[in-house]
Amino acid sequence: MKSAETIPPPFLSRLAAMKVGFLPLPLYLVLAAIIYLAAVYNKLPADMIGGFAVIMALGILLGDLGQRIPILKDIGGPAILALFVPSIMIFFDFFSPSAVEAITVLVDNKPGSANFLYLYISILVVGSILGMHRTVMIQGFIRMFVPLAAGTIASILMGLLVGTLFGYELYHTFFFIIVPIIGGGVGEGILPLSLAYSHILGAPAESFISQMIPAAVLGNIIAVISAGLLKRLGEKKPELSGNGMLVKSGNEKELLALQNEEKPIQFPLMGAGLILACSFFIFGKVAEGFVEIPGAILMIFLAAIVKYIQVLPAKMEQGAFHLYKFISSTLTWPLMVGLGVLFIPLDEVLKVISPSYIAIVMSVVITMVMTGFYVGKWMKMYSIEAAIVTGCHSGLGGTGDVAILSSSNRMQLMPFAQISTRIGGASTIIMATLLMQLFH
Repeated sequence: MKSAETIPPPFLSRLAAMKVGFLPLPLYLVLAAIIYLAAVYNKLPADMIGGFAVIMALGILLGDLGQRIPILKDIGGPAILALFVPSIMIFFDFFSPSAVEAITVLVDNKPGSANFLYLYISILVVGSILGMHRTVMIQGFIRMFVPLAAGTIASILMGLLVGTLFGYELYHTFFFIIVPIIGGGVGEGILPLSLAYSHILGAPAESFISQMIPAAVLGNIIAVISAGLLKRLGEKKPELSGNGMLVKSGNEKELLALQNEEKPIQFPLMGAGLILACSFFIFGKVAEGFVEIPGAILMIFLAAIVKYIQVLPAKMEQGAFHLYKFISSTLTWPLMVGLGVLFIPLDEVLKVISPSYIAIVMSVVITMVMTGFYVGKWMKMYSIEAAIVTGCHSGLGGTGDVAILSSSNRMQLMPFAQISTRIGGASTIIMATLLMQLFH
């Protein structure tokens, strides 16, 4: 029997039992203090080590808080906090320059940066496709284009109607509010659009970027909240949800059982999954120079073809899938901290925000999501999953896909989300450019 002296006080026992994410609270506080002091005194390495340290410390905390706060936890709280608390901190200058520099080196996709965002997306796309049941993949890719097209048309019409009701010109509503929302994000959508608008209208591209970013950011916020609400609806009405499966095939239980079958994790196979993801991404980047199709789309098609013809050994697919599970379960909230720091400019949003502006953006996103919900049901897809995938067309590109799918806890839909974002966004950019040339 232990003596009274060896029994820790109740307060210390409770403190040791508390956790922040997967870390005991005392350990988290020590690690966070080390990282914070290094950032404050400019000793934080401006590389992947410093970047991971900052986004992990904040991501673990904000993700955990988002899962605990009432109401917020039901509408995608972890995603909302991980994205927008860092953005607010940047706005009020609470981030040290060394922390921002380290995050930029890690997350940004510019030359000289580590481009962790695209590595994350590549691992999720390749791992989820190779780990998907072949039948589910084929049916999903074929059917998703109908709700995507219907959602795009319906959201444009609704946005124009609401904009007209609030006194906005059709021209401004379409080109500077609706198109940025469904254009595929900032790097893949707004930047090419700004160059096209600049060429046609003869004004600096930078002036168009500042006009379009607020709509894209607000649209992404509403899409994230919508995904969280859809997740909640799926929990209350399980018949509407496929729990991450997009298409009703008649043997969902068997397919879901196969999908969720626990296989022993072999770490060398996860290494094979990493080189597969990197190689598929590189293939897309090289091939896009020859066929003028975005590399991300070519990466998805390659993974889908490889899965369809079953050319890879099952163990390689298993390794890619386990790597996807590891990355999505541990680095999603931290990555979103980096996205909030770099890609959510709160100052740009506040410049144009008004009740009427918000109403137009909400009408576009909600119409997109609701169209996917009902058309998906008609196409024998699960309404919740169809709505979430269609809603990704109104997110911030790959950034938005991560936020929307994490908010709904359906990261396995990443391949379909990328198709929705990339093909939907590219189609929107082409359409907007042609119409701008016609009507300017």
